[in-house]
Order: sequence, then C-alpha cells, then structure tokens
Amino acid sequence: MKPDFEAIQNSGEIRTYITQADASLLALGYTEHSFAHVTRCAHMAADLLTRLGYEERQVELARIAGYMHDIGNVVNRVDHAQSGAVMAFRILDKMGMAPEDVALVVTAIGNHDEGTAYPVNAVAAALILADKSDVRRSRVRNRATISFDIHDRVNYAVERSGLKLDTDAKTLTLELTIDTEISSVMDYFEIFMNRMLLCRKAAEYFGLEFHMIINGSAVL
Repeated sequence: MKPDFEAIQNSGEIRTYITQADASLLALGYTEHSFAHVTRCAHMAADLLTRLGYEERQVELARIAGYMHDIGNVVNRVDHAQSGAVMAFRILDKMGMAPEDVALVVTAIGNHDEGTAYPVNAVAAALILADKSDVRRSRVRNRATISFDIHDRVNYAVERSGLKLDTDAKTLTLELTIDTEISSVMDYFEIFMNRMLLCRKAAEYFGLEFHMIINGSAVL
C-alpha cells in the first residue's frame, strides 16, 4: 500500500473532484458534502475500527474510503456510489496502491449509499456508520430552506450528534439532540429510517446492537 491518507488529502485531483461534486449538490439543493463531511467520515470510520481492535492497515483504508466516498457526485447524484468506486479505482491504481487495498476501498465506496449499500466488509461497515450518522446543523447551507425542505429542516434541528461505542455491552448508540420546535422526531424517521436500518446492519457486522437515543430517550 503506497499512498497513505496524507497523500490522499493532499491530492489536487481528489480535492478537485470533491469540490466539484459538492458544487453539483449545491445546485441540486443538497446539504453540504464537501471537506467537512468527508473529513468527518474519514476520522469517524477510522476511529471506530481502531476502537474495535482492527489492524492499522484496515484503519487507514477506512480513513481513505471515508474521504473519497462522495467523489462520484461529480458525475451524477444517481448511482454516485458506483461512479465513485470506479473513479477511486482509477485514482488509487494510478497512485500505486496495492490491488488488495484498492479492492477494499472500492468495495466500501460502492456500498455506502442506502439504495444499494450493504456492509460487505469491515471498511464498508465503518463507512456506512460514519456517513449515515453525520447529521448536523452546519450541513445546512441556507437557513431559509428549512421552512419547506424536510431534509434541511431535520439537519438544522440537530444540535448535537455522536456515535457511542460500548465494547463491553456490545452496543453502538447514535445519540442526537434535536430542537423539536424546528423539526419533530417523526420528521427524522420519515427521511432517515432506511439509513438507520442500514446502520443496524452495519453494527451487526461487528457483532454490535445498534441503538438510537434522541433527547435522552431511547427510540431504537
């Protein structure tokens, strides 16, 4: 494995694709999918595997997959996971990454979108959990949209979010603090239920039970 996470972060080519992909999503009215999101996903996926005792190679590959997972949006939002996987293959192969490492990153990217996703390996499961739990107010670009856009309203309502791993109890808990004057808990489940079910599958890959706590109350 030649390119490490630092090399991926410093790649002008990858940064261009992330920037242009997010510009397309901005035009389509989506929440932020730029460097804040992908960097957060990279660190969360890597941290999860570290705390679960995975070797450094897997941790580094999860970090890379997290950073690159949304580049396919530069092609189109539809099937962006598959487009991104193909793009990542070309980039990482060109950078000299070993085929077995490329395969893990490409598989994770290709399996992160809830429409076609499945936690087929540890890197993919970690990426799913990191990506789907990144719900936060700062991802909303224009506060004016929360009056009519349910995705923006729900994201803006989330004041705090975090994943809590309890290795002794074998649980992984998504804890959210939601301003219910902005958005109801029901609104959250209306748009994110499929994501939460996918998180449950990803947690099960690690032998963990997935739970959700919203405003101090267990809801899943």
